Amino acid sequence: MSTIKRPEEINHDRRSFLRNAAMTLAAAELVAIGSAHAQSSQTSPAQAPPIKPGTNTSFGSLKQIDAGLLNVGYAEAGSANGPAVVLLHGWPYDIHSFVDVAPLVASAGYRVIIPHLRGYGTTRFLSSATFRNAQQSAVALDIIALMDALKIQTATVAGFDWGARTADAMAILWPERCKAIVSVSGYLISSPAGNQVPLPPEPAFLFWYQYYFATPVGKAGYAKYLDQFNKFIWHQASPKWNFDDATYDRTAASFNNPDHVDIVMHDYRWRLGLADGERKYDDLETRLAALPPITVPTITMEGDSNGAIHAPSAAYRARFSGKYEYRLIAGGVGHNLPQEAPQAFAQAIVDVDSY
Repeated sequence: MSTIKRPEEINHDRRSFLRNAAMTLAAAELVAIGSAHAQSSQTSPAQAPPIKPGTNTSFGSLKQIDAGLLNVGYAEAGSANGPAVVLLHGWPYDIHSFVDVAPLVASAGYRVIIPHLRGYGTTRFLSSATFRNAQQSAVALDIIALMDALKIQTATVAGFDWGARTADAMAILWPERCKAIVSVSGYLISSPAGNQVPLPPEPAFLFWYQYYFATPVGKAGYAKYLDQFNKFIWHQASPKWNFDDATYDRTAASFNNPDHVDIVMHDYRWRLGLADGERKYDDLETRLAALPPITVPTITMEGDSNGAIHAPSAAYRARFSGKYEYRLIAGGVGHNLPQEAPQAFAQAIVDVDSY
C-alpha cells in the first residue's frame, strides 16, 4: 500500500468505515487491493464469496437543478455539510453504476452527488437551440456548472468511461475545484488530431462501435436497436459480470432521454474528427490536446477482466505528477468497475481524499 502518511483525525474514521459497512451491507466486497507508485501489482479477493451486484436498486427520489446549459437530474446521499464527492458515469451506463458505492461513501460522512450526464436520464437541455455537443470540455464544464449551482467549491471527483475522462479534464482545466480524483482506466484525455493514428487490428476491433457510429446507418441502427445494442456492449465490456435483466433495465431507462442518440453520436464522431465542436470550447480543447499532466492526487483503477479497450497502466503513469496510486482489482471485474466492485471503488475515494 501507499507509504504516504494520512491525516490522523477525521480521515481515520473515513478509512475505517468500509470495515464496518462490509458487515452490514450485503453489496460490500472484500477485495484485496494491490497498489504501486508506478506499476501495477495484481491481487486476488481475500477469500470472499461472490457478491451479486445490485443489492441496492435505487436512490429514491432524484433532484433537479438548473446548471449551465442544463437542467441536471441527480441523486444525492450523505450529509449536506460533508466534504463533497461527485460520481460520474459513462456510456452506456447511468447513475445506477454507483447505486452500491453511494451509500458506502455517504456513511463515511461525505456529501455524494451522482448526476446524469447530458443525454441521460432526467437531465435536459434548457434550450432546444443548444447544439447537442459531447466534447470532453463541454461535459467537464457541465460538472463545474453543477458544482456552482450546488455551491460546492471543491470535490473529489470519481468516474469511469466518459466519467473518468470528465474527471481527468476537470483536474487539468480546473485543478482548484478538484481535491482529488479516482479515474478508472487512467488518463483518458484525447483529441481529434491525436486520434488520427491508425490502430492495429485487435484494438481497432474493440472500437467497432465507434466506426459504426460514424455512418448514417450506424446512427439509425443505434436508435432502432438501442436496448440490444447497449446490452451487447455491457457483455463485451464486462465479460465475467453476470448481471440480470432487472439490473440492466434500471439503467436502460436512462437511454430514453430525447437527446441520448445525438449526444452519443457526437461524442464518438467528434473524437474521430468527423463532427465539429463549438468554437467557444476551442481554448479548453487546445489545452487538453497538449495532454498536460494531472497534478491533483489521483488513484487510477482497472478491473482484471475489462473487455473495453484500455491502455496498460505504465503507458499513462507519467501523465500524473501529483500523489498517485494504481490499483488492479481482481476477481473478474470488468469495465463497469463501480457497480461490479463497489467496495473497492468506494475505498479508493476515501483513500485518495486523505492524500
